[in-house]
Amino acid sequence: MGGVLFRDAEVDGTRRVDVRVAQGVVLEVGPGLARAGEDEVVACAGRALLPGLCDHHVHLLALAAAGRSVRCGPPEVRDAAALKTALRAAAPGSDGWIRGVGYAESVAGLLDAGGLDAFRADVPVRVQHRSGALWILNTAAVRAAGLVAGDDPGIERDGAGEPTGRLWRADGWLRSRLPDADDGSALAKVGGSLTRYGITSVTDATPDLASGAVARLAQARASGALPQHVRLLGAREPLPEGMSAGPEKIVIADSALPTPEELATRIAAAHEAGRPVAVHCVTYAALVLLLIAFDTTGVRVGDRIEHAALVPADLLDRIRRLGLRVVTQPGFLADRGDDYLRDVPPTDHPDLYRCATLLEAGIPVALSSDAPYGPLDPWLVMHAAVRRRARSGAVVGPAERIPARRALDAYLAPADDPGGPARRIVPGLPADLVLLRAPLADALAALPDNPVVGAWFAGPTPTCGTLAPFH
Repeated sequence: MGGVLFRDAEVDGTRRVDVRVAQGVVLEVGPGLARAGEDEVVACAGRALLPGLCDHHVHLLALAAAGRSVRCGPPEVRDAAALKTALRAAAPGSDGWIRGVGYAESVAGLLDAGGLDAFRADVPVRVQHRSGALWILNTAAVRAAGLVAGDDPGIERDGAGEPTGRLWRADGWLRSRLPDADDGSALAKVGGSLTRYGITSVTDATPDLASGAVARLAQARASGALPQHVRLLGAREPLPEGMSAGPEKIVIADSALPTPEELATRIAAAHEAGRPVAVHCVTYAALVLLLIAFDTTGVRVGDRIEHAALVPADLLDRIRRLGLRVVTQPGFLADRGDDYLRDVPPTDHPDLYRCATLLEAGIPVALSSDAPYGPLDPWLVMHAAVRRRARSGAVVGPAERIPARRALDAYLAPADDPGGPARRIVPGLPADLVLLRAPLADALAALPDNPVVGAWFAGPTPTCGTLAPFH
């Protein structure tokens, strides 16, 4: 028969039972199940067994690249002197470039090519803003990438038409000008990190994925380097096995807001093609613009707001009536909460990364990381949703706190139904399972500690995806 028999596992945080898994699904759940030829028996001793977690908004290739990048922003780098030290100590990668990530203006102000030259000028350097929306290139990188002749609208130019070294949402264009520095090991590291956190499914939210990017992800899936099920917002069917297309990603860029008519045209085109949309929406202006566009197009089941970083209370009922769902990232509060408290007007603090009031209004909410731009660890994100504490200990929007079990459920919703009912271990459930080191109540009380000791991925023979001991 094959498969796995989990002995004496705590299920749903309430009962201790045995769980039989084979052929990629949960077959039986109940006390005292007899062994029936399973390849493995796992003694759980009352520890919690959960469905695998789903990160509903992550950027896999950017996360892989971040692992070979220099940190250029808080908390590691907080001022210009530290930035100079970090960049001058960095060795160029195999492509001859230095790649930096996480930059914030609080470190050294608004940088352009000349400003970045002051920190490192002898080799091409590109530094990504922590928002992910902006790349800053030094002069050597401007020349190497051919920005002088480049025609991408994201290339910022001065009054004389010369490139400033700042590229807005021009990732695809820049990537086409760079040699590939990834030997394949970076995605394997991403897969390992996701597994250690108990994440068995991800939704990649990168827009407009090129065929080469999809091929890299498919190769990592096929080799087992990336064992997670992958849903792509930036690609269309057909896709390789283990990958599927989700809603179509649309970015409302605050640096160049579309008109309501332009946005409505894009949404309508996706709907006509049979796809819902997932719309990047961070500011008040972007949210209002989106709701106006939906008034024109109507809403398709599955339409979702990504981030919803600022949501005024008077729009909650409108979002609910439209039938939209929200995929948000309270982990940013733990990572950048002090910056928000300093830079966002106090009257807007209650609107930051809402959770509780969205749920109270009847709006489905899913939690996610937005990694590498936010913290990947789902247990830290859950803790941020529960406590809403910045690094200093200050609380950002205490009225938006949610219970730990509700935060977990927001990671247990299916990839194709973010914010929907949490999956439970019942017969027929795909056998992506996670074992914790303690009963569920104890694990949630210990947040943000990662409680995962093992993860299995569905298949004809369930595959254990961790090196942690179980017996």
